[in-house]
Amino acid sequence: MKPQDFLEIDYTLLLAAMALSVFGILFIYSSGITAAGVSVSTEYVKQIIWAAAGLLAAILLAMLDYRKLYDLSIYCYAGILILLAYTCLFGKWVSGARAWIGIGAFGIQPSEFAKIITILVLARYLDASKRNKKSFTVFFVSSAIVFIPMLLVLLQPDFGTSLVFIPILLVMTFIAGLSLRYVLFLTAWIGLASALMVLPLWQKHIMRHPLPSLNILFDFRFVGIVTLAAGFIFAIALFGFLKYKKGYFYWISYCCAIFILSLGSSFLARRVLKEYQIMRLIVFMDPNVDPRGAGWNIIQSITAIGSGGLWGKGYLQGTHSHYRFLPEQSTDFIFSIFSEEWGLIGGLAVFALFLLICLRLVRIMKTTIDFFGASIASGLAAMYSFHFLINVGMAMGIMPVTGIPLFFMSYGGSSLISAMIGIGLSLSIYIRRYRY
Repeated sequence: MKPQDFLEIDYTLLLAAMALSVFGILFIYSSGITAAGVSVSTEYVKQIIWAAAGLLAAILLAMLDYRKLYDLSIYCYAGILILLAYTCLFGKWVSGARAWIGIGAFGIQPSEFAKIITILVLARYLDASKRNKKSFTVFFVSSAIVFIPMLLVLLQPDFGTSLVFIPILLVMTFIAGLSLRYVLFLTAWIGLASALMVLPLWQKHIMRHPLPSLNILFDFRFVGIVTLAAGFIFAIALFGFLKYKKGYFYWISYCCAIFILSLGSSFLARRVLKEYQIMRLIVFMDPNVDPRGAGWNIIQSITAIGSGGLWGKGYLQGTHSHYRFLPEQSTDFIFSIFSEEWGLIGGLAVFALFLLICLRLVRIMKTTIDFFGASIASGLAAMYSFHFLINVGMAMGIMPVTGIPLFFMSYGGSSLISAMIGIGLSLSIYIRRYRY
């Protein structure tokens, strides 16, 4: 890196990430204060160390030419898959998931770094395939690149983190110019599968007058018969398209494929999901179904945010956090105690900083002449925005509780360092945006 390159650093992006990290440290400290005003946690000290390490990593990556990672990313991808597989088998159980590996108090969460590495590998593949006219093949391979680590994370089981891989895939393939029908296919599949999975749970636990007809979605025989019938229609339509090249045959097979995959995956998901994961979906729809159990977190989070008002109660003056009404308040619900103490104005400041980060990443994506760099920036923008929307939405009660941390602010070394690594990569791309 040349000395003049320091003038090219996107200081707006770097300072926004640093400001959020400072907010995180301040409110992790606040979360460790009791109602008597006594500090009972040293989490903030660890967070300071991790923030310093993350900032150093970001600066070092900014100095490094990101294009040197082009070939290295393949080896990193193979290594992280091995690490994820090892974590599934021998990792430590934390909060219901075998997602950590380490010795004693020191540990890392490989899934956090897997997101960054997957973005690099997918960007490399899309760059290498940009002249490939076979859009379906490119989308299929891209999906495989993303779904392999995603499934390994899901096996831990870490449902929340596994979801992050989906927007990364959708955004990066869309920006790469792949046919929109493939992106819409995956989006429709996920959306319909989610609806079919939730409907029986909704009518069972929430609806006052359940519809017996929805119970057939639990019936293995019904699912099997409907899947076979839809498969038969799909086969006929596909044959008709291949033989006569008529567009309507294509779209019939397209819709049948979405329906078959959605029905099958929703049925499988209901069999695989654990009880506490199912309850998270139910209390998202109505927290009062289990107000002292699974719905407690959402109810207390909404109450804490609302009690902050416009200006908040003041730093270290929050009652919900100090009286321990909020579980996981330094990780999943850091935004709740932040809003309680700094109010709507503070919450809007966090919104603005995350929006600024995403806008700067979009600018990097649009200005860099290197497609590999632009693809990385698009994947990072998808990752940061998804983490923000899900975590803050969860705290406000408009998203299910998934355990996804709020980047830069939630307590955790792996999350913070991986987020700062993404910032470092973005800075490296920005500095070299006009270079081949």
